[in-house]
Amino acid sequence: MQALTHPIRRCLLVWTLVVQLVLQGSGAYADSTTKNCKLTFESESERKVLQRIESLGHMNFSAEAKIGEAKYSYVFRLCADAGGVPGAGVIQVEGQKTEKKITVIGMYNATEVIGGSDYVWLLYGNGENYDTHCSQEQRKAILMIFCNRNFEVGQLEIVQENRERVQNCFYQFKLETSAVCPPLEYKISTGSILLIVVVCLLAIYLIGGFLYQRLIVGAKGMEQFPNYAFWREVGNLSADGCDFVCRSRDREEPPTYTGVSTEPLDEEPEERDDHLLPM
Repeated sequence: MQALTHPIRRCLLVWTLVVQLVLQGSGAYADSTTKNCKLTFESESERKVLQRIESLGHMNFSAEAKIGEAKYSYVFRLCADAGGVPGAGVIQVEGQKTEKKITVIGMYNATEVIGGSDYVWLLYGNGENYDTHCSQEQRKAILMIFCNRNFEVGQLEIVQENRERVQNCFYQFKLETSAVCPPLEYKISTGSILLIVVVCLLAIYLIGGFLYQRLIVGAKGMEQFPNYAFWREVGNLSADGCDFVCRSRDREEPPTYTGVSTEPLDEEPEERDDHLLPM
């Protein structure tokens, strides 16, 4: 009792409980359901593919189909008992609530998995034998899990039951989820990086200059703006520079009368026409 009444020990106990709750919420203590799947050919690469769909492990998926007058429902679980049937990964339920016939399509103790960049193909084998089709071989289920970023987990769909073959018949299902989508790559261009750097430097200049002017210099009003006198003259300086660079003629005022030349006229020498006078 004394250990619990001590303030420091009580604080440590509370923090320990908080850390455990956080770890449990993040899945640190969660059991991996994909470990229940027994791979037909055990390999590290296939285990990694199963880990990509680990988030589907605690979900029940169901689909319905109608063939003629018969109605069927299918239940799928990832590495767990579907419909409560031990060892069954996919089952088929035929009939109404009062009279049900359950058929095991695939067992998760015979799992094969193939993974791509945006899909996972899961195969459950060792299902119940066909009665008359497919040379009475064992049933198996193929689940095509595709990437779809629009929602977390979609609806299970039955694509087909291929039992017209002599061998290698299968039930094919489709499921869309964002769990198998590859991570998005965000690339920042060089121009964006330079723009971010310029904006950060400008923010540091404005904030730092404002604090310096206000706290150190003791400026008030617009004087708190860093280098206020310089920035106030930027407009005039820019106009003068533009006028200097872009000016294309002399700034002298043109003469009032355009017909009169501004250059001084040279006096013409007096013409001597005395020889033309009669003698």
